Amino acid sequence: MNINVVVGNKVFTATLENNEISKKFISMLPLEINMIELNGNEKYYNLDKELPTNSYNPKKINSGDIMLYGNKCLVLFYKTFKTSYSYTKLGSINNPKDLENALGNCDVIIRFESR
Repeated sequence: MNINVVVGNKVFTATLENNEISKKFISMLPLEINMIELNGNEKYYNLDKELPTNSYNPKKINSGDIMLYGNKCLVLFYKTFKTSYSYTKLGSINNPKDLENALGNCDVIIRFESR
């Protein structure tokens, strides 16, 4: 399941997990949100609607990972690092090479849309 993640004029393709959680996320699309900068490595947004979860500690977050923290907090990571937190993985951006530059270090409007 592929979606587009649009930041300004830059379009990234993301592949979502093939599960019920990602299917429910796709049903919310298109979704244009102001994602908030956090920790110099991620953007987050608290969704209006709760999603089912299957959280686990991935030990390592990769740039481009799209995760759910708790059951409402959508997170897009733009740096790779080790973590002790638990997330539900929704998917990841296929080629996150320019993701950090596109997102910058401030809040940003991001559009998630079906392909």
